[in-house]
Amino acid sequence: MSSENGSGGGGGEGAPPEQLALIRESVRKAREPRAKPRTWRGAALAGALPVARVLVDKGVLHLDRYFDYAVPEELDADAQPGVRVRVRFGAGRHRVREGRREGGGLIDGFLIERRAESDYSGPLAALAQVVSPEPVLSEELLGLARAVADRYAGSLADVLQLAVPPRSARAEQRPSPEPLPPPGAPETGSWTRYERGAAFLESLASGGAPRAVWNALPGPGWSEEIARAVVATLASGRGALVVLPDGRAVARVDAALTALLGEGRHAVLTADAGPEKRYREWLAVRRGSVRAVVGTRAAMFAPVQDLGLVAIWDDGDDSHSELHAPQPHAREVLLLRAAQDKCAFLLGGWSCTVEAAQLVESGWARPLVAGREQVRALAPLVRTVGDGDLARDEAARAARLPTLAWQAVREGLRHGPVLVQVPRRGYVPRMACADCRAPARCRHCSGPLEGQESGAALRCGWCGREESGWHCPECGGFRLRAQVVGARRTAEELGRAFPAVPVRTSGREHVLDTVPDAPALVVSTPGAEPVADGGYAAALLLDGWAMLGRPDLRAGEDALRRWIAAAALVRPQGAGGTVVVVAEPTLRPVQALVRWDPVGHAVRELGERAELGFPPVSRMAAVSGTREAITEFLRTAELPPEAELLGPVPLPVTSAGRPRRVGAPPPGEHWERALVRVPPGSGAALAAALKAAQAARMARGAGTAEAAVRVRIDPPDIG
Repeated sequence: MSSENGSGGGGGEGAPPEQLALIRESVRKAREPRAKPRTWRGAALAGALPVARVLVDKGVLHLDRYFDYAVPEELDADAQPGVRVRVRFGAGRHRVREGRREGGGLIDGFLIERRAESDYSGPLAALAQVVSPEPVLSEELLGLARAVADRYAGSLADVLQLAVPPRSARAEQRPSPEPLPPPGAPETGSWTRYERGAAFLESLASGGAPRAVWNALPGPGWSEEIARAVVATLASGRGALVVLPDGRAVARVDAALTALLGEGRHAVLTADAGPEKRYREWLAVRRGSVRAVVGTRAAMFAPVQDLGLVAIWDDGDDSHSELHAPQPHAREVLLLRAAQDKCAFLLGGWSCTVEAAQLVESGWARPLVAGREQVRALAPLVRTVGDGDLARDEAARAARLPTLAWQAVREGLRHGPVLVQVPRRGYVPRMACADCRAPARCRHCSGPLEGQESGAALRCGWCGREESGWHCPECGGFRLRAQVVGARRTAEELGRAFPAVPVRTSGREHVLDTVPDAPALVVSTPGAEPVADGGYAAALLLDGWAMLGRPDLRAGEDALRRWIAAAALVRPQGAGGTVVVVAEPTLRPVQALVRWDPVGHAVRELGERAELGFPPVSRMAAVSGTREAITEFLRTAELPPEAELLGPVPLPVTSAGRPRRVGAPPPGEHWERALVRVPPGSGAALAAALKAAQAARMARGAGTAEAAVRVRIDPPDIG
């Protein structure tokens, strides 16, 4: 509307001169601070500490350092150490206007500290934005992340991506509850079953920092015992952190803690939780509202205030090894936290890893075990079926299960459920020629052929193509036999043998948590065994050779750990619990299972590895890539003088269509892997040398996809 149509039009043409002056002045003042959004050109800087030191979230090794930025006056109050910020990164020196460096792309980062002056002599870019005034990165968490990055030859930004969950604005806006007062010291409970169990709990409750390797007794009591250790730590006014291998274990400890403490005393952090819920729980821990945390490996960096106890259950489980760079192991992270915070440490499990045995042998931790009388009273009876027994057993030659296993199943079903552990999922995951035993391979990609249900055609496990006219290229035969029988085929065979008994399966596609205390056959792959109410009446551990025959240094240790995890769910021998393992009885892991002596097995394994110089006695790194790339990489790396090079050796070629493992070469590429070994005490020097060589390589632009080199410290599988 024009001013001629009325005096209330709001236009400026007919306004008095003083009104026009006020309008121009207000517009000028409104525009001054944000003349250039997120560059703050011409804006005044903060009066005190005008320089912000920022860690940019790039994740590349040659940029693994801090960068200085100017702090605009308008961001002064919110730009505090530990907050998330956005900065412009990548501008050159020539892009400077009015004393401010401009250009580059916006990137996230963390504000590490405020400084009065910068070490950089040139002009600084300004902070673009303070994403949130919530301080999420404390000095303790930053120190831990730096220690993990140095140990695993990774970048600090990559570790912080694992340590700090993604932001949820709605979760930040919600206030966390007020912290509750410390609970009273718990009763000793079932910790009295262990020789030093009561003393361990009393030390936690009194503010001590005991370090123990705990060999738990079979049965379901372990979750309540962990919960009591957490309550004892909380009673001393300190915090506690428990890391578990999977969500089912988290649920059990969560229920045990809730039963002892009630609601609101602890937080649950798992990767399966939604982003908002996980961040809300994480913020409650960061703000000090909650002092106890239970979770999977996603919780190993949880910012628990005044940490008094770190605990890990079943440290040999593959789930404790992080898949993302720099691939830290939860056990090693908790060991770093125990040393950094000078807090208590508890490593527990039904079995015992070689790393746990080394902690005890070095004197860093004390053993927390039960007497042999307690072990015999709670462990089931373990019986073995070896190759000699199978050769003499007519039933074993006609079917896959020997007579002893059938008898154990039949007797167990009279009193409750029976567990059947099968090392492979699927129907018939491996087929072979019935005449010459040569593996059946796909004609298109050489992948393994798998049998299907209901007599359907064979199918390739890599490319998925069906094969209807297979014949053996070695001998020309047309008959096939099952090389390995999977969980579904086993369930089908048992269902035919016991038609009146329900058969349930638990595996990757569908994992059962619990089963009722009623006669049933439960066929499970290792690690997916459900808990039976009242315990299983019997258990069959089939195809032991499939786990013991893996070409890996940890094959025996892993087989024993998986067997004991299944056998621990069976009722004690006094209640009729029986375990039948189909494996050669003279082998060391089988004997350790029969005697229920995982600690003795780990100690002997540790002694042999010490003689051979294998981890954990030595520190080792794996360097993989094409032969030319790793040769050039190792030539330029300034390795410690005592470093020993093993290899390189070819890696299996990843076929197109086959699931690609983490760290495996791209499909169709021929990669090799070299192992670099150093004696104890030189692990930090090895990691620093490999990190420096990788950073220099990336700075030169040599780390392209065609010439990639992957470095992993302490690889879980070394062959």
